[in-house]
Amino acid sequence: MRSDCVQVVLMAGGKGTRLRPFTSVLPKPLVPIGDLSIVELILKQLKYYGFKEVIMSVGYKAEIIMAVIGNGSKFGLKISYHIEKKPLGTVGALPQIRGLDDNFIIMNGDICTNLNFMKLYINHLKCGCKATIGSYARKEKLDLGVLEVDNSNKKIVGFSEKPIYEFIISMGINAFHKSIIDLIPNGKFFGFDDLMYKMIKENVDIKYFPFDGLWYDIGRPDDYERMLESFKNNLEAYLPKGIDL
Repeated sequence: MRSDCVQVVLMAGGKGTRLRPFTSVLPKPLVPIGDLSIVELILKQLKYYGFKEVIMSVGYKAEIIMAVIGNGSKFGLKISYHIEKKPLGTVGALPQIRGLDDNFIIMNGDICTNLNFMKLYINHLKCGCKATIGSYARKEKLDLGVLEVDNSNKKIVGFSEKPIYEFIISMGINAFHKSIIDLIPNGKFFGFDDLMYKMIKENVDIKYFPFDGLWYDIGRPDDYERMLESFKNNLEAYLPKGIDL
């Protein structure tokens, strides 16, 4: 498998209920950021980093996405579509997508990041693992006072006011070996969380790819607001010189 032929499966079938009223009219991948939609930004980035083929798995308002994106020629990409007849979750459509290569990128269509996707893919090939999960260290502030307690005697032993916790989270951008599809039931709703539990249970060789740049899940309204500010202030981080607007 040559890296310049790698396939990307772009999951773009969700309803985006948390982003209403935007998604009452538009499918989530077409939610605007600046003069682009999120999926147009992703496609431009994929082209910039050397990808050539994208398979978009679409469902909710699929006809609008297909009309806007087309066959990919305006992005310099070959784009084809898999239409989900019913919602199948974030990975449930994979068993129905034909012609997948031995290794491929699978990513959500509502992610705004400046990750070099090709670096993740090449790292996946080099490690020889079955799945590589893009990961991000995210800090979250809990706007509450947190008690540290000794349950044996109901004694309070510590206190933190609005503590900040750091978590290693999944970015929604992964590289899979085709054998992973055997773990996904065909035609049933199956999320990435279900797949992670199953891979861990079956001792599948999973690695993670750490990333410390910019990353937002625009399906979350608070992330969407932060991303809009970040995109305005860091345009060249998301769209390096050489990417046409």
